[in-house]
Amino acid sequence: MIQWMRLLLKFFLFLVVLALIVVGGAWLWGGRMAGPTIDLRQPDKFIGQSTPLELRIDAPGGKFASVDVALEQNGKSFPIFTLDQQSQASVQRETADRLFVMRQVGKKTIPELQNGPARIVVQAERPVIYGLRRAKSTLTRDVQVRLQPPQVAVLSQFHYINLGGSEFVVYRATPEDVESGVRVGDKEYPGFPAKGAGINTGDPAMRVAFFALLYDQDRNVPIDVYARDVAGNQAVTPLDHMVFPKVYSKSKIEIDDKFLGRVVPAIAANSPAENIDTNDLLKGFLQINGDLRRKNNAFIMALAKKTTPEMQFMDAFQQLGNSQVEAKFADTRTYIYKGKEIDTQVHLGFDLAVTANVPIVASQRGTIVHASDLGIYGNCVIIDHGMGVQSLYGHLSSIGVKVGDKVEKGQQLGRSGMTGLAGGDHLHFTMLVGGQQVTPVDWWSAQWMQDRVLRKIREAGGSAGSAQTSAAPGTEPPVAKAAATSGKSKSARRHGR
Repeated sequence: MIQWMRLLLKFFLFLVVLALIVVGGAWLWGGRMAGPTIDLRQPDKFIGQSTPLELRIDAPGGKFASVDVALEQNGKSFPIFTLDQQSQASVQRETADRLFVMRQVGKKTIPELQNGPARIVVQAERPVIYGLRRAKSTLTRDVQVRLQPPQVAVLSQFHYINLGGSEFVVYRATPEDVESGVRVGDKEYPGFPAKGAGINTGDPAMRVAFFALLYDQDRNVPIDVYARDVAGNQAVTPLDHMVFPKVYSKSKIEIDDKFLGRVVPAIAANSPAENIDTNDLLKGFLQINGDLRRKNNAFIMALAKKTTPEMQFMDAFQQLGNSQVEAKFADTRTYIYKGKEIDTQVHLGFDLAVTANVPIVASQRGTIVHASDLGIYGNCVIIDHGMGVQSLYGHLSSIGVKVGDKVEKGQQLGRSGMTGLAGGDHLHFTMLVGGQQVTPVDWWSAQWMQDRVLRKIREAGGSAGSAQTSAAPGTEPPVAKAAATSGKSKSARRHGR
């Protein structure tokens, strides 16, 4: 009996030891398990007056025991975020496993911050072994606190802009590494080093920028010159300017089955990813005139990023020779099919016609950034002229240039045609500033170019061609006679777009 009790006791002790070994091993194993994955997206290198902090944390099942973010500087630790106190942050559950945290950090939220080095510390824990232990991850990032805002000052004078038109400004922005430009309402137009416009004064802080007041913006929209550093600090100064209103035309475009049968299948074939309906031609046309138009214009806007920082021109742009204006810029078109209004779009360009298949030449020197089919524009060429200024040539029957080619003013690009959403042979021409479509009328005018652009370059110390008589504010150069009066019904012979 005693021997049996001893065996039982030994067995019990063995179980206890085994349990301790198992628990201890599990405890040690739990301590070595990976903690949550931490992705600190922002800030990267700098913190300013108010800088966005963006943080993604992943854990299996989205179970977090703790999340703590702090900013350390000069031996002090300033709490930024804790999982238990989320009032000052935006916290979202992006996926079942992921937590997204966003809030502002900087001098405005931590008044004790000073210029100089600092460190962001992120610690996150998740429960393991049924909550008996926690697996921990830590991420640190060294940053610089930069609290001094940039400075910006306008140097040029007399800024006159037509609604739907363009303008030019010379300014200084410091320090040299700040991002700067012109903000018109919610649209921003980047600035470029002034030396790219021939202003070689040796001042690296001097900048220039082209900007636009779009046809559909309020004429009283604020226009400011801004400078923004990598820490998010910003300086803004209002730009003294005068706006001249413009009344743009409205017209009605009649389309028929013949027109639909020609343009819809052809555009659908060149845009297979769009799944354009070719069984119901009217439905397909509405897809093209709406959805595809928006996508094409978004593509055009993105091409502004490919601009060169050097201004490639020092004189006015060239209008297609001996051309007749079939349609003007910002014409609001109502499309009529079998007596019913089916759609309304705005025509952002000039339709210029001579005869069929005429040579189309570059309006100014530059570099080809697009030379292929582009949806509603058909065979299309886009030229970059530097500093965000580009020109577009649509509906060509053939293209004789390729992306990357350097072209001179007057050099042939291709021949006119009726590809894309065109009812007849013509050139669709428009100008682009920062990817935004603007009236070409300004750019065709030698007086406008001298007064609005080249005068300011000369006054800033650059060399920009000989002075000519300044254009009276708000005036437009003569263009070829329009083929039709605004407001009257037009056929789709040339005006399909």
